Amino acid sequence: MRVLHVYQKNDDMVTRHVTMLVEGMHNSAEIKSADNPAEAKAFIREWSPDIVHCHGCWNYWVTKAGNSARRQGARIVLSPHGQLEPWVMKENTLKEKLPKKILWEKNFVEKAYSIIAFGKMEVKFLLKMKWNPRIEMIHNALITNSISSQEMCSQTFAIYQKVMDSNVLELIDEDTHRQFTIILKAGIMGDSRWTETTSGPDTKLKWRKLKIYSEHQNVSNYFDYGINILGLTAPGIDTEKIKAYFPEGYKKTQAIKSLVGEYKGDETDYLLKMIRQIEKEPLLLHLIELTRELYRDNVNDEKLREALEEKKMDKFAGRLMQVLKEQTLLDEGYMPVDPINDRGTERIRNQIIGNLKI
Repeated sequence: MRVLHVYQKNDDMVTRHVTMLVEGMHNSAEIKSADNPAEAKAFIREWSPDIVHCHGCWNYWVTKAGNSARRQGARIVLSPHGQLEPWVMKENTLKEKLPKKILWEKNFVEKAYSIIAFGKMEVKFLLKMKWNPRIEMIHNALITNSISSQEMCSQTFAIYQKVMDSNVLELIDEDTHRQFTIILKAGIMGDSRWTETTSGPDTKLKWRKLKIYSEHQNVSNYFDYGINILGLTAPGIDTEKIKAYFPEGYKKTQAIKSLVGEYKGDETDYLLKMIRQIEKEPLLLHLIELTRELYRDNVNDEKLREALEEKKMDKFAGRLMQVLKEQTLLDEGYMPVDPINDRGTERIRNQIIGNLKI
């Protein structure tokens, strides 16, 4: 993990705090710090940090550096250092006479993955502002004896790990995602002969990301079964205990039958219900369940195709077949309609990708 601290050096307390974090975490991560715009820009461009920890608010270049890093793929952690408390906000607004300044700071705070406050009072103010719900509290070892510097560093690193364990699909490269779909297909079919060969991810970190992703999408049973079917060796990771951030309103995906009802003997009708539910909200678990259903021997493709055309669902079904081809490796011989790859298909992809997006 690469972490870059960005801060304004004319604040002695902030400088000392950053120094303490850098020195205390050098064994846990690759750590660098920048106290000026040129240095921050160089590190972000050439070093590509995973996390940029911005310290303080109302400083244009610090905010600009954070936004630049975020566009490049880094995740932002922000420690306001009390600078979003009401009296500071009021003083800053009156002094600058620039409401626009509050708007760009608000925008930056909203897009941070996590906000680290130093006390209950600061947490209270931040919650009242409603700019960002992902607020953590870690006491500052510089101003209180209730926590040691090492404990502060350990708790801060835990926040970094939580940030990196959130929406991990965004951090998975194309080749690793392809390996995931192969393993998933083996788990869906229960037979390695339906899949390409794969040696699995080549590092523990990649395995961790895939296992976390399967947990958050509630498809771990298929993924773990696929690992077993393919005879792969994966590290033991208790994903249920791994902390992560989720978008507001996130709920772990439930089996599709809990939404469309139990199967009652009419395969075509049941498949129509599944496809209609997926049209409302495409989720990976439901794509897997639909894939399994399409492989059943009692599926009448011609009858299903006619029913889709009658219900004017054939275009969506075609786009869905393309997505299934990519996400669950559904074979074209089991598709009731031809796959369609257009802007509508891209919207379905984006909905699936955005399911865990912060």
